[in-house]
Amino acid sequence: MDVHNVNLLISAVSPSQYPKTGYPEIALVGRSNVGKSSLTNTLINRKNYAHTSNQPGKTQTLNFYEVEDALYFVDVPGYGYARVSKAEREKWGTMIETYLTQRPQLKGVILLVDGRHDLTQDDRQMAEWLDYFDVPRLVVATKMDKIAGGKWNKQASMIHKAIQVDDDDLVMFSAKTKRGKDQVWEWIENQIN
Repeated sequence: MDVHNVNLLISAVSPSQYPKTGYPEIALVGRSNVGKSSLTNTLINRKNYAHTSNQPGKTQTLNFYEVEDALYFVDVPGYGYARVSKAEREKWGTMIETYLTQRPQLKGVILLVDGRHDLTQDDRQMAEWLDYFDVPRLVVATKMDKIAGGKWNKQASMIHKAIQVDDDDLVMFSAKTKRGKDQVWEWIENQIN
């Protein structure tokens, strides 16, 4: 998709605040600081529209980005951030679970994992959880520009061993080089059409 129009429509914490347009939605999930904002900015051809932060746990709401008056990207709070209180993590967990299990407009989830490292227990649990609720998912390994090209197959193999994922549903991505952008868009368009 060639993106010209983007609007951060709303930051929501409950279903009553979700957009009412009926556009299809693609959620972006992953641990804190995995690169959700960087992926969003790359997909919408902007440098800093979705705010990137060096401070994990910054996103605390479901942020609905309206794209081309046709769909929403939904930036979901990152998981696995230890400096947030247990009560706050539970509140986020309820908000996220409600959205991911009860939103009919949700057409798929992009699960971002850090391509430089082994998957975390949280990454594996999220993949299993999405499979359990039969939510279509694309796994995007981020920050791949920080790994030598000769090691990409090894990293892909590590991801395949950690979670069940078909080759078509795994994209090695770099916000810096834009590698993987077209594959991600192809998956999104297949989900929403």
